[in-house]
Amino acid sequence: MTTDFALKKSTTVRTPPQIRAIRIAFAVLERVTPRQGSRWALRLWCTLPGNPGRRRDERPHDGRRSTVLLHGRAVAVETWGSGEPVYLMHGWDGWRGQLGRFVGPLAAAGVRVVALDAPGHGDSEPGGLGKGRGNGAEFAEALIAVAAVHGRPRAVIAHSFGCATTATAVRDGLGVRRLIFVAPGVDPLTYVRGLQAAFGFGRRTISEMITRIEKLAGRPLADFDPRTMITGQPPTLIIHDRQDKEVPYAEGEGLAAAWPAAELITTDGLGHQRILRDDDVVRRAVEFAARRSV
Repeated sequence: MTTDFALKKSTTVRTPPQIRAIRIAFAVLERVTPRQGSRWALRLWCTLPGNPGRRRDERPHDGRRSTVLLHGRAVAVETWGSGEPVYLMHGWDGWRGQLGRFVGPLAAAGVRVVALDAPGHGDSEPGGLGKGRGNGAEFAEALIAVAAVHGRPRAVIAHSFGCATTATAVRDGLGVRRLIFVAPGVDPLTYVRGLQAAFGFGRRTISEMITRIEKLAGRPLADFDPRTMITGQPPTLIIHDRQDKEVPYAEGEGLAAAWPAAELITTDGLGHQRILRDDDVVRRAVEFAARRSV
């Protein structure tokens, strides 16, 4: 995955020479050895783009920092306030600072805010794939591990890819009373196809790649699609912008249709990142997370 779930297709008319060369290489591998092509494709899928724009820091400066170990590696955690915990879960190539606008209002509402960085992201140590790479299973595992130390979540506020991995953690037994999903990406196959379009993977390469993803995650790819959760969905607030260019609005709309306990709030013009800094979005998310009638 090379953005918050996928590589965005270039909007330029000309394809850069390096991308043309990659496409030619994948075309050859598709014919000769799709298994080798799938290894390379998986590496591209797991590589973080390192977008500096995702390092925006909106946090208050009085957080209490700590770490939780996951498979012997440190996961960075920061907390504010007191009371029942509400967790903040960032997306692919993001970090906890992006969700910092939620911290002050949540603490003022009488809850304890617990923000974490997934392995390989932010201030956390690299995960099992090494520096500059990541995978969705580690997102879910990190959230479960941090909750085991800091307490059962009253709510989780998640962004983008962090929504799907939060749902996976719930599927795996994380007890949570409410979910707030902002710009949720829910269909991993959409982003497999996006990567395929960008780099020209063939059908056999894609098939082998999906097998490798599932082996790496230790579970079917469908487990990362919240729409496949038949039971166990807590009350959920979904907030998505019609102009989101990274995760299509239809993804949030589809999840709201699939989850009977979900409510969809639609914004227009906030995109994928500014939605995290909008005062009305923050207010409505905090009100839902802190609501007492659960």
